[in-house]
Amino acid sequence: MKQKEKISIHELTQLIKSAFINSKVSPSNADIVANALVKAEIDGKTGHGISRVVSYASQSQVGKVDGFAKPVEKKLKPSVVSINACNGFAYPALDKLLHTLPKVAASQGIALGGVFKSHHFGVAGHIAEKAAEHGMISIVLGNTPSAIAPWNGNKALFGTNPLAFGSPTDDGKHFIIDLAVSEVARGKILNASLKNEKIPYGWATDKEGKQTDNPHEALKGMMLPFGGAKGAAIALMIELLSSALIGANFAFEADSFLDANGNPPNVGQILIMIDPASFVTKPSYINRVGEMMRAINDQDNTYIPGSNRFLLREKAKKDGLSVNAKIIKEITKLC
Repeated sequence: MKQKEKISIHELTQLIKSAFINSKVSPSNADIVANALVKAEIDGKTGHGISRVVSYASQSQVGKVDGFAKPVEKKLKPSVVSINACNGFAYPALDKLLHTLPKVAASQGIALGGVFKSHHFGVAGHIAEKAAEHGMISIVLGNTPSAIAPWNGNKALFGTNPLAFGSPTDDGKHFIIDLAVSEVARGKILNASLKNEKIPYGWATDKEGKQTDNPHEALKGMMLPFGGAKGAAIALMIELLSSALIGANFAFEADSFLDANGNPPNVGQILIMIDPASFVTKPSYINRVGEMMRAINDQDNTYIPGSNRFLLREKAKKDGLSVNAKIIKEITKLC
């Protein structure tokens, strides 16, 4: 049985923040990144959660990630905003974009934001959820270091390239879709490798291109796209939007998120925000979304994608989190 340790949200956040501050990260950036990783852990997105702390810290210690970076914002056109993450963590840059873009969308009807010289940005759905809290519809895209080959290819050129969509709803439980174009997010394989657990066949291949259930071999190989050729095509679309469009690296040019070797990855993220009031009144749109959500819930054995996060958040708030004791020990060593 894997050893677990019970810890409160506050204690875990402070522990991670301390580990980052001791790893050449500014207190303000450490706070933002720690909160993002803990929120991912709470929501059950453990591949984007505390399993990332040690690798993040190792990268900031050697300067692969600049822990003291301050994102730089530039308005390119009335509805277009660019953020240079300055080879720092993605979360502070995206927070800056989330502060600016809702105002731009409210003014222009639609807004486009791009972040370059960026890094792993965790749970794409959390960005979409924050946009929904501002009453905005959103689409979030990002590229990652290469993991997926073109369909029938034998060399990874595309990332697992997360895609999220968010919409405000009339009950405040905003509708969020969050997925990677790989069969699963690479973080799930990373998490399995840390626990020495097998993965299902169909998730990834080894470096020889053969499907494997060994997560360590999978991390050396390639991810498989969902939906076959269609998934690979969507990966390419996201690749072009989140790299060529905004001046970030292609996936095959980006060094790994997982270790301290190599150069800053300089990946990119795209955030599109739409003000529903551009077409109808905002209350009208939100009420219609609520009607659809209730129509789905009226059917037996159905559920709203992403809705389990609300139960997980309540449970964590009440009972704390049960986390891998080995990971907590490794984080504590950094403090």
